[in-house]
Amino acid sequence: MVNKIDTQFSKNINSAEVLPVMEHFYTIQGEGFNSGKPSYFVRLAGCDVGCVWCDVKESWDATKHPIMSLNDILNFCKNATSKNIVITGGEPCMYDLTFLCQTLKENEFKIWLETSGVHIIKGNFDWVCLSPKKFKNCLEENYSKANELKVVIFNKSDFAWAETHAAKVNASCKLYLQTEWDKRDLMTPLIVEYVKNNPKWQISVQTHKYMNIP
Repeated sequence: MVNKIDTQFSKNINSAEVLPVMEHFYTIQGEGFNSGKPSYFVRLAGCDVGCVWCDVKESWDATKHPIMSLNDILNFCKNATSKNIVITGGEPCMYDLTFLCQTLKENEFKIWLETSGVHIIKGNFDWVCLSPKKFKNCLEENYSKANELKVVIFNKSDFAWAETHAAKVNASCKLYLQTEWDKRDLMTPLIVEYVKNNPKWQISVQTHKYMNIP
Protein backbone atom coordinates (compact mmCIF):
# COMPACT_ATOMS: atom_id res chain seq x y z
CA MET A 1 0.00 0.00 0.00
CA VAL A 2 1.28 3.47 -0.89
CA ASN A 3 2.14 5.51 2.16
CA LYS A 4 0.23 8.77 2.48
CA ILE A 5 1.94 10.88 5.09
CA ASP A 6 -0.60 12.17 7.59
CA THR A 7 -1.19 15.90 7.68
CA GLN A 8 0.36 16.55 11.10
CA PHE A 9 3.52 14.60 10.26
CA SER A 10 3.93 16.52 6.99
CA LYS A 11 3.33 19.84 8.76
CA ASN A 12 5.98 19.08 11.36
CA ILE A 13 8.50 18.11 8.68
CA ASN A 14 8.08 21.30 6.68
CA SER A 15 7.75 23.74 9.56
CA ALA A 16 10.74 22.46 11.56
CA GLU A 17 13.18 22.32 8.62
CA VAL A 18 13.82 18.64 9.17
CA LEU A 19 13.42 15.68 6.83
CA PRO A 20 12.85 11.92 7.17
CA VAL A 21 15.95 10.08 5.95
CA MET A 22 15.79 6.38 5.15
CA GLU A 23 19.51 6.06 4.44
CA HIS A 24 22.58 7.96 3.32
CA PHE A 25 25.80 6.64 1.85
CA TYR A 26 28.80 7.47 -0.31
CA THR A 27 29.02 5.54 -3.56
CA ILE A 28 29.24 5.82 -7.34
CA GLN A 29 26.23 7.09 -9.26
CA GLY A 30 25.16 4.10 -11.31
CA GLU A 31 22.52 5.49 -13.68
CA GLY A 32 21.84 8.13 -16.28
CA PHE A 33 23.87 11.16 -17.29
CA ASN A 34 26.04 11.28 -14.16
CA SER A 35 26.79 7.56 -14.12
CA GLY A 36 30.28 6.72 -12.90
CA LYS A 37 30.71 9.83 -10.74
CA PRO A 38 31.35 9.58 -6.99
CA SER A 39 28.29 10.87 -5.16
CA TYR A 40 26.80 11.05 -1.71
CA PHE A 41 23.24 9.73 -1.71
CA VAL A 42 20.57 11.06 0.62
CA ARG A 43 17.48 8.87 0.33
CA LEU A 44 14.46 10.63 1.80
CA ALA A 45 11.63 8.52 3.17
CA GLY A 46 8.04 8.80 2.03
CA CYS A 47 6.41 8.02 -1.31
CA ASP A 48 2.87 8.25 -2.64
CA VAL A 49 3.56 6.88 -6.14
CA GLY A 50 3.68 3.14 -5.41
CA CYS A 51 5.52 1.51 -8.32
CA VAL A 52 4.88 -2.23 -8.13
CA TRP A 53 8.47 -2.99 -9.16
CA CYS A 54 10.08 -0.49 -6.75
CA ASP A 55 13.28 -1.90 -5.22
CA VAL A 56 13.13 0.38 -2.16
CA LYS A 57 9.56 -0.13 -0.97
CA GLU A 58 10.85 0.17 2.58
CA SER A 59 11.24 3.88 1.86
CA TRP A 60 7.52 4.43 1.34
CA ASP A 61 6.45 4.90 4.96
CA ALA A 62 8.21 8.01 6.21
CA THR A 63 7.08 7.48 9.78
CA LYS A 64 9.31 4.40 10.05
CA HIS A 65 12.53 6.35 9.49
CA PRO A 66 14.50 8.87 11.55
CA ILE A 67 13.87 12.60 11.29
CA MET A 68 17.07 14.56 10.72
CA SER A 69 17.81 18.26 10.86
CA LEU A 70 19.37 20.02 7.89
CA ASN A 71 22.55 20.36 9.92
CA ASP A 72 22.63 16.60 10.49
CA ILE A 73 22.28 16.01 6.77
CA LEU A 74 24.99 18.56 5.99
CA ASN A 75 27.41 16.97 8.46
CA PHE A 76 27.25 13.50 6.99
CA CYS A 77 27.51 14.90 3.47
CA LYS A 78 30.73 16.61 4.55
CA ASN A 79 32.25 13.19 5.27
CA ALA A 80 32.41 12.46 1.54
CA THR A 81 35.35 13.52 -0.61
CA SER A 82 32.98 14.36 -3.47
CA LYS A 83 30.88 17.50 -3.71
CA ASN A 84 28.12 15.68 -5.62
CA ILE A 85 24.96 15.08 -3.61
CA VAL A 86 22.07 12.97 -4.95
CA ILE A 87 18.68 13.64 -3.36
CA THR A 88 16.46 10.64 -4.03
CA GLY A 89 13.73 8.59 -2.39
CA GLY A 90 11.05 7.48 -1.98
CA GLU A 91 9.71 10.61 -3.62
CA PRO A 92 11.83 13.52 -2.34
CA CYS A 93 9.59 16.24 -3.76
CA MET A 94 6.87 15.37 -1.28
CA TYR A 95 8.83 17.92 0.77
CA ASP A 96 9.89 21.50 0.21
CA LEU A 97 13.63 21.11 -0.38
CA THR A 98 14.40 24.82 -0.60
CA PHE A 99 16.18 25.04 2.74
CA LEU A 100 18.06 21.77 2.22
CA CYS A 101 19.38 23.06 -1.11
CA GLN A 102 20.29 26.39 0.45
CA THR A 103 22.23 24.67 3.23
CA LEU A 104 24.12 22.43 0.82
CA LYS A 105 24.80 25.24 -1.66
CA GLU A 106 26.29 27.39 1.08
CA ASN A 107 28.83 24.60 1.50
CA GLU A 108 29.59 24.39 -2.24
CA PHE A 109 27.85 21.10 -2.96
CA LYS A 110 26.35 20.23 -6.35
CA ILE A 111 22.84 18.89 -5.90
CA TRP A 112 21.30 16.29 -8.20
CA LEU A 113 17.62 15.48 -7.80
CA GLU A 114 15.89 12.23 -8.76
CA THR A 115 12.10 12.56 -8.90
CA SER A 116 9.01 11.12 -10.54
CA GLY A 117 7.70 14.66 -10.96
CA VAL A 118 4.36 14.06 -9.26
CA HIS A 119 4.91 16.96 -6.83
CA ILE A 120 6.08 20.54 -7.37
CA ILE A 121 9.87 20.69 -7.43
CA LYS A 122 10.95 23.14 -4.74
CA GLY A 123 14.65 23.89 -4.42
CA ASN A 124 17.72 25.03 -6.33
CA PHE A 125 19.19 22.00 -8.10
CA ASP A 126 22.18 21.67 -10.41
CA TRP A 127 20.68 18.66 -12.18
CA VAL A 128 17.15 17.28 -12.27
CA CYS A 129 16.54 13.71 -13.36
CA LEU A 130 12.85 13.32 -14.14
CA SER A 131 11.64 9.72 -14.16
CA PRO A 132 7.86 9.62 -14.72
CA LYS A 133 5.90 6.60 -13.57
CA LYS A 134 2.64 5.13 -14.87
CA PHE A 135 1.22 4.88 -11.38
CA LYS A 136 0.76 8.64 -10.92
CA ASN A 137 0.92 11.50 -13.41
CA CYS A 138 3.88 13.84 -13.65
CA LEU A 139 3.00 17.52 -13.19
CA GLU A 140 3.13 19.40 -16.49
CA GLU A 141 5.20 22.22 -14.99
CA ASN A 142 8.02 19.82 -14.10
CA TYR A 143 8.90 18.81 -17.64
CA SER A 144 10.59 22.14 -18.35
CA LYS A 145 12.79 21.69 -15.24
CA ALA A 146 14.26 18.37 -16.37
CA ASN A 147 17.90 18.15 -17.42
CA GLU A 148 17.47 14.43 -17.90
CA LEU A 149 14.45 12.27 -18.70
CA LYS A 150 14.89 8.65 -17.59
CA VAL A 151 12.10 6.24 -18.49
CA VAL A 152 12.01 2.74 -17.03
CA ILE A 153 11.01 0.14 -19.62
CA PHE A 154 8.95 -2.68 -18.13
CA ASN A 155 7.18 -3.92 -21.27
CA LYS A 156 6.97 -3.19 -25.00
CA SER A 157 4.22 -0.62 -24.65
CA ASP A 158 6.51 1.57 -22.55
CA PHE A 159 8.43 2.75 -25.63
CA ALA A 160 5.40 4.65 -26.94
CA TRP A 161 4.71 5.90 -23.41
CA ALA A 162 8.31 7.18 -23.19
CA GLU A 163 7.82 9.19 -26.36
CA THR A 164 4.83 11.02 -24.87
CA HIS A 165 7.12 12.31 -22.13
CA ALA A 166 10.02 13.10 -24.46
CA ALA A 167 7.67 15.38 -26.42
CA LYS A 168 7.17 17.54 -23.30
CA VAL A 169 10.74 18.20 -22.11
CA ASN A 170 12.97 21.00 -23.37
CA ALA A 171 15.24 20.48 -26.37
CA SER A 172 18.42 20.27 -24.28
CA CYS A 173 17.09 17.53 -21.99
CA LYS A 174 19.01 14.24 -22.18
CA LEU A 175 16.81 11.23 -22.97
CA TYR A 176 17.45 7.81 -21.40
CA LEU A 177 15.75 4.43 -21.52
CA GLN A 178 16.48 2.00 -18.72
CA THR A 179 15.20 -1.53 -18.30
CA GLU A 180 13.43 -2.53 -15.10
CA TRP A 181 16.06 -4.68 -13.38
CA ASP A 182 14.09 -7.92 -13.19
CA LYS A 183 13.19 -7.62 -16.89
CA ARG A 184 16.72 -6.82 -18.09
CA ASP A 185 17.31 -10.08 -19.98
CA LEU A 186 14.06 -9.66 -21.90
CA MET A 187 13.96 -5.90 -22.41
CA THR A 188 17.62 -4.94 -22.92
CA PRO A 189 17.79 -6.30 -26.51
CA LEU A 190 14.58 -4.40 -27.33
CA ILE A 191 15.98 -1.19 -25.85
CA VAL A 192 19.19 -1.60 -27.86
CA GLU A 193 17.25 -1.92 -31.10
CA TYR A 194 14.94 0.95 -30.21
CA VAL A 195 17.83 3.32 -29.50
CA LYS A 196 19.58 2.29 -32.71
CA ASN A 197 16.44 3.27 -34.60
CA ASN A 198 15.73 6.34 -32.47
CA PRO A 199 19.13 7.92 -31.77
CA LYS A 200 17.78 10.85 -29.76
CA TRP A 201 17.62 8.32 -26.91
CA GLN A 202 20.51 6.85 -24.93
CA ILE A 203 20.64 3.74 -22.76
CA SER A 204 20.94 3.99 -18.99
CA VAL A 205 22.33 0.86 -17.36
CA GLN A 206 22.15 0.26 -13.60
CA THR A 207 25.91 -0.22 -13.37
CA HIS A 208 25.89 -0.11 -9.57
CA LYS A 209 23.95 -3.36 -9.51
CA TYR A 210 26.48 -5.06 -11.75
CA MET A 211 29.25 -3.75 -9.50
CA ASN A 212 27.32 -4.87 -6.40
CA ILE A 213 27.53 -1.46 -4.72
CA PRO A 214 24.73 0.66 -3.19
